Amino acid sequence: MRLTRRGMLAGLGAAMVARPLLAQSQIGAAAPLANPFDPEPAILAAKLGGEVSFAVMDAATGAMLSGRESELMMAPASTLKVVTTLYALDRLGPDHRFVTRVYRHGDDLILAGGGDPLLDTDGLAELAAATVAAWQGGPPKRFLVWGGALPRLERISDAQDEYLPYNPSISGMILNFNRVHLGWKAGQVSLEARGRRQSPRAYTIAIGAMDRRAPLFTYDGSGKKESWTIARNAIGKSGSRWLPVRRPELYAGDVFQTLCRAKGLVLPTPEVAGTAPLGDEIAHRDSPSLTEIARGMLEYSTNLTAEVIGLSASGAASPEASAQAMALWLQPLLPGERFEFHDHSGLSSRNRLTAATLTRLLAAEGERRGLADILKHIPLRDEQGKRKESDINVLAKTGTLNFVSNLAGYAEGPQGRRIAFTILTGDEPRRAATEGQELPEGMRAWVRRSKAMQQAMIEGWIGSMPAEIAAPAPETVQAGVLR
Repeated sequence: MRLTRRGMLAGLGAAMVARPLLAQSQIGAAAPLANPFDPEPAILAAKLGGEVSFAVMDAATGAMLSGRESELMMAPASTLKVVTTLYALDRLGPDHRFVTRVYRHGDDLILAGGGDPLLDTDGLAELAAATVAAWQGGPPKRFLVWGGALPRLERISDAQDEYLPYNPSISGMILNFNRVHLGWKAGQVSLEARGRRQSPRAYTIAIGAMDRRAPLFTYDGSGKKESWTIARNAIGKSGSRWLPVRRPELYAGDVFQTLCRAKGLVLPTPEVAGTAPLGDEIAHRDSPSLTEIARGMLEYSTNLTAEVIGLSASGAASPEASAQAMALWLQPLLPGERFEFHDHSGLSSRNRLTAATLTRLLAAEGERRGLADILKHIPLRDEQGKRKESDINVLAKTGTLNFVSNLAGYAEGPQGRRIAFTILTGDEPRRAATEGQELPEGMRAWVRRSKAMQQAMIEGWIGSMPAEIAAPAPETVQAGVLR
């Protein structure tokens, strides 16, 4: 069934676009390879026990070079961040910046988050210093923190374990990717808002070690503080990890209060502001440009950043509505393609995309917007896993869930021709059985084999590239796809 724009907006949950029955590989006729590469030996050697799908195109002409199950709908995982990046760059502009502001309204001081996904403790310290310098008179009577610039998400994915740091809460007030640093030494545990230069204690979050074997963590958000416990037997002599923050406004307010006090301004206990701030702006801090934010997000695959820039681009009131808005943006760029979005980060296992769809987007909108310039360099490795010298340059985005390992981007060899490619691999029964678990048994080895297979494919494709590839016939190009 083909969904209309009205039907998509009215639909519950997924943002889904259906492919017309007659639409097949419509961007460019297949170009013969100089030395045809057979990927099947590499696929068999990987022993993934699931699906392997890929599509390869000449990035300059849009000519389809090779494919295998390229129209199969599979979980994109974090390769969905490629779509989110292009969407945000189009809607917000590459120079867009998120601004965190401080207002004075009478005797009230208001810290207003603007959705800056990169605000850390060091940056908040600079804002605190500017605030103290600008504040006149006695201390504020109320200290409010506003996070309403973005819709509130309790978690990016309900299917993931509570304690996973890449699954925090989100609001317009963000600090340290809404994570708190847990450290332990000689049986003692502590929580800090860790930055590179500043690491104040997090007073709104508590943790205690308990004598038990399982579960590893428990969480209780019913009291005045967020309360965690950790199994004592999981703590060695010393160590650390990050935990997600579930009350981002109070967390940021707590840290800002500490930083202002160190500069001589005593703030009251922070409260969450229910309405947009009023009054005069007395200090602010700008984020880096959206291009730089996206570059870091694509390199480190930060889920929070992907959700923030996607929500900011859509202006939607909920994650599902924002995913639908991104799908509506993509539809006219790739007419008739199939995709199903539930978030912007790829953390939801319900997201679906085909290798052909993502490759076509890379070869069209990605090339037009210079996506390769902000994608991560993926080094090639030898059989021992060490980096090896190669004349192949790979710029791509990885995507990993449990028993899902994907790669999408560009590769270029010594002949100077660039390919756009997407490789999707997944063992859906094993993924579903281990959903939400952190590093289930067998996953590391499975992903390692998948990555080795991906590299073998890229090397094979580059070795098979013809010196020249004819441009696709005009009648095979859909409007709005190749520019």
